[in-house]
Amino acid sequence: MVTRLRVRTLLVAVLVLLVVALLSVLAGTGDLGWQRVLDEIGAQLTGGRSPLSARESAIVWQLRVPRVVLAGLVGAALASSGAAFQGVFRNPLADPYLLGAAAGAGMAATMVVVLAPSVTGWVIGPLPLAAFAGALGGVGLSWLLGRSSGGTGTATLLLAGVAVASFLTAIQTFVQQLNTDTIKQVYSWMLGGLNTSGWQEVWIALPYVTVSAVVLCLCARLLDVLTLGDAEAASLGIHPARVRLLLLAAASLATAAAVSVSGLIGFVGIVVPHLVRILFGASYRVVIPLSLIVGGAFLIVADYIARTALPGELPLGVVTAFTGAPFFVLVLRSARGKAS
Repeated sequence: MVTRLRVRTLLVAVLVLLVVALLSVLAGTGDLGWQRVLDEIGAQLTGGRSPLSARESAIVWQLRVPRVVLAGLVGAALASSGAAFQGVFRNPLADPYLLGAAAGAGMAATMVVVLAPSVTGWVIGPLPLAAFAGALGGVGLSWLLGRSSGGTGTATLLLAGVAVASFLTAIQTFVQQLNTDTIKQVYSWMLGGLNTSGWQEVWIALPYVTVSAVVLCLCARLLDVLTLGDAEAASLGIHPARVRLLLLAAASLATAAAVSVSGLIGFVGIVVPHLVRILFGASYRVVIPLSLIVGGAFLIVADYIARTALPGELPLGVVTAFTGAPFFVLVLRSARGKAS
C-alpha cells in the first residue's frame, strides 16, 4: 500500500487542476472567444495591452475567474471533509453533511429567506452568514447531544447527528409550509450553485477552507494510525478522542464554509475520496491532500457542465447527483461485499 504522497503524483494533480481551471475560464457562456480570453490572461500576467473591452474584461475577472476559484475551494473543502469523516467513522459512506451541517445550514437559510428577504447594505449578505452559523450550530448541537448522552464513541456522535438533523429539518419544513411563497427560493439554494458576481464569496470561504486543509493534512498521519485501532494508537502516545474531535472540527468548519457560499452540493465528499483511493492508495497521507486537489478539479468540471449543458443553468447539485448517485451505489455494493 502506498503510504506517502509522491512528488510526481502531486505535481500531476496540480497540473490537471490548473488545466481544468484554465479551460473553464476560457469556455464561458459569453461569446468572447477562447483565444482572446487567453490573450487577456497573458496581458494581465505580463503587463501587456488587453485585447478585450472594459465590459469583456469584467466578465473574465469578475465573473468567470472568481466562479472557477470558488468552485475549486468548495470542491476541495467537501472532498477533504468527506475523506476525514470516512476515516474518523471508519465508514466509506460517511459524507461532510453527516453531523447536521446540511440541516443546520438549510434551516438557517430558510429563516433568512422568510424573515429578512430584502436586507440590504450588508458587506456580506445575510444568507451566507446564516448558512455558515447554522452549519456550525448543527454540528455543535450534535456534539453536545452525543456528549450529554454519556457515550464517547463515534457511533454515539453519529446517532446524535441523525437526531439533530431530523429535528432541524422538521423545523425548516414547518417554516416553509407557513411561508409557501418562499419555497422556490429555498429549494433553489438547497440544490446548490455558484452564482457569484465577484470575489466576495471567495474571500468568505478562503480562510476557513485554508485553515481546515492545513489541519487535515497535518493530521493525516494520525488518521492512518487510528485505522489500526484505539489501543494501538494509545500505545504510540496518541489520544484517539482528541484527534477525532480535532478532525471533526476541521472538517465541519470547511463544510460550513462551503455550504455558506454554494448551498448543498451532494456526493462530492463520497465520490472524490473513493476515486483517489482507487487510483493512488488508501493511506490518508495520500487521500487527504489529493482529495483537496481532485475535489477542486471535479467541482470545476461539474460547474462548467451546469452552466453550459443547457440554455438555462442547471443547479450544480443536480450535476453532482448525476455523477455521484451511480458511484454511491458502487461504493455501497463494495462495502457490503467486504462485510459479507
